[in-house]
Amino acid sequence: MTVDPELVERFRADLSSLWRGALDPDEQIGVALSGGPDSLALLLLSHAAFPNRVEAATVDHGLRLESADEARSAASICARLGVPHQILRIQVADGNVQDQARQARYSVLSEWAKQRGIDSVCTAHHLEDQVETIMMRLNRGSGMSGLAGIRASGTMPESETILLRPLLGWKRTTLKQVVLASGFEAVQDPSNIDRRFDRVRMRQALEQADWIDVQGVARSAQVLAAMEDSILGLAAEDMDLAGSRDGSIFSYRPFARSSIYRPSFWGEVIVMIYDKMGKSISRGDAVRMATELIDGQSINIGGIQAIPGEENGTAIWKFGPENPRLTH
Repeated sequence: MTVDPELVERFRADLSSLWRGALDPDEQIGVALSGGPDSLALLLLSHAAFPNRVEAATVDHGLRLESADEARSAASICARLGVPHQILRIQVADGNVQDQARQARYSVLSEWAKQRGIDSVCTAHHLEDQVETIMMRLNRGSGMSGLAGIRASGTMPESETILLRPLLGWKRTTLKQVVLASGFEAVQDPSNIDRRFDRVRMRQALEQADWIDVQGVARSAQVLAAMEDSILGLAAEDMDLAGSRDGSIFSYRPFARSSIYRPSFWGEVIVMIYDKMGKSISRGDAVRMATELIDGQSINIGGIQAIPGEENGTAIWKFGPENPRLTH
């Protein structure tokens, strides 16, 4: 089994730019392997670029009769490559099947990585996945955070396991070529062509929209991601400068550094305040809260009550537990 050396070098550079353990020969990298063409290409590229440093895991959601056989097929490929592999079986909760499956998948992969002493796990999200995500979020009226798309690196939900996506700049056709040249056979998940799912309908529509420059859309996502990072950095600085905590009460002076009306920015600060208070709030609700506070209205969201006030002639917002209620 050989992989085009140029593609191997390209992948090595892409993963090395994300993986802090790339230069440590004792550091292992995890690969989430569904057995489909994208994740199989990820496995083959990882194995070729970092031999003897790859471990893989396949999550069997048990949602289809074929899933157990597909997991065993993935295990067989890993055995032929000499890559340590483990099948992780889970049960998916009722509700939004794709969303519940994603959450359960990340949870079990994170636990697997922890047990194996692996700090970073790669998934096979690629260029078209990025564009599909952005277009779906455009349809939903998402703001900057949503339109920044899929990030190349981050952490798994509710986990310290690092999540890497080294293929975000790779086209699906290139990944298919890697698999075809390997001689291995990828599994085909029928849900990938099931039009009941929004993503499938978007994927099929984009395949017909040859006027869309996927590289251009992805570059726009990168620009927005950089802008969001800058805004989040400024929001964190502002919260440190103009915020203070006294027991269960967090106080924030919104005009400490600027007199400009900026609810979107304050929304980011409020998200961070909630996080410090062990709560969570959506960006949309945070912006709504900021708008109400500027209008002089108290507001309760998610167990937190926010009250506008004034100290020494300066506007101040106070956040605390909804019950008992705060007083000025």
